Amino acid sequence: MEITTIKLSKDTKSRLEHIRSYKRETYDEIIQKMLSLLNTLRANPDAARARLISLDKKKRILERENKMKEKADKRNTKSSDKNVSK
Repeated sequence: MEITTIKLSKDTKSRLEHIRSYKRETYDEIIQKMLSLLNTLRANPDAARARLISLDKKKRILERENKMKEKADKRNTKSSDKNVSK
């Protein structure tokens, strides 16, 4: 795949970051997903709405899993700190 550079305003970059489905999703993946969704919207608005709902659910699930993982990591760090200090 050939790569190019594009200029984005900081506001646009921030907006793209807020619609990421997962932490390491690239801007190219985000834009590809948006373009695909727009094409679907033109052809079949109901299917586009269903896809948006599905993407939103997946994002919420991933966010919840990440929060649970972060909490578990903090607990593990605290217990390993206690064991080291003994």
